[in-house]
Amino acid sequence: MLTASWPLIAIAASVLVGLAGLSPGRAQDASAWQKETHATARLIAGGTVTAPGSSYLRAGVEIRLDPGWKTYWRYPGDSGVPPTFSFAGSQNVKSVTIQWPAPELFSDGAAGQSIGYLGDVILPLKVTPQDSSRASLLHVNMSYAICGTLCVPDKADLTIALTGTSTDEAILEAAEQRVPKRVGLGPARGDVLAILSVRRVPGGTKRGRVAVDLSAPAGAPVELFAEGPTAEWALPLPEQVGPATGQTRHFTFDLDGMPPGAHAEGAALTLTAVSGKDAIEVPARLD
Repeated sequence: MLTASWPLIAIAASVLVGLAGLSPGRAQDASAWQKETHATARLIAGGTVTAPGSSYLRAGVEIRLDPGWKTYWRYPGDSGVPPTFSFAGSQNVKSVTIQWPAPELFSDGAAGQSIGYLGDVILPLKVTPQDSSRASLLHVNMSYAICGTLCVPDKADLTIALTGTSTDEAILEAAEQRVPKRVGLGPARGDVLAILSVRRVPGGTKRGRVAVDLSAPAGAPVELFAEGPTAEWALPLPEQVGPATGQTRHFTFDLDGMPPGAHAEGAALTLTAVSGKDAIEVPARLD
């Protein structure tokens, strides 16, 4: 259950009382920008989304970086620090799900590659209220790293009221379109991105190697990222090997970076493939 300190409870209570007298059109659609050395961050409020069996409020964390600066995805690659979030102090909030737009590769400045974002990124949030008939107050305390010629830690402490209506709904819908689609393993219909197979093969380290066959439009660039079952796994970046076979590309990565006591057999991996504006997220279990 989300909790709050007494000062935050007092602030939240005053904001929610004030909201009771406001029409939806007068609610705040975005928080003020919080400026750090080479980045600014804010919260964006969205509308209510109703689906069969569920309902949630749209929101988003927007990070705007100075030119040449980068921040990190949930898995940062060879180096870097993923963002961390706390929603303590939120009011009428049951749960918050963070969505991650498709990332890109960039040099980490030390002969490796990191995974993340450049320029401006919005991380969509799905906020489930405790009571959908009342407004919610979302409080986000975020720690994140940004890198240019050097890397520095940043923080943001942001609060916004969510009433279920917003003039910024289209901004958040566009951000959600950048989140990889969750699909199953296997071929797709038509000329679209798909992960065909994932299997262990001999070679590499003593734990073996993973081979991934991926289908993508001919000539389109593709990036593939692999994550383990928990954050303690630090799998290397998959590399494309050999020529494409028609639309099929072949990737491999060694089973390095497994935490002590972990087993490759039966491990549940998450594979994310990005090709232009198309991106998919595929769960796969190792044989």
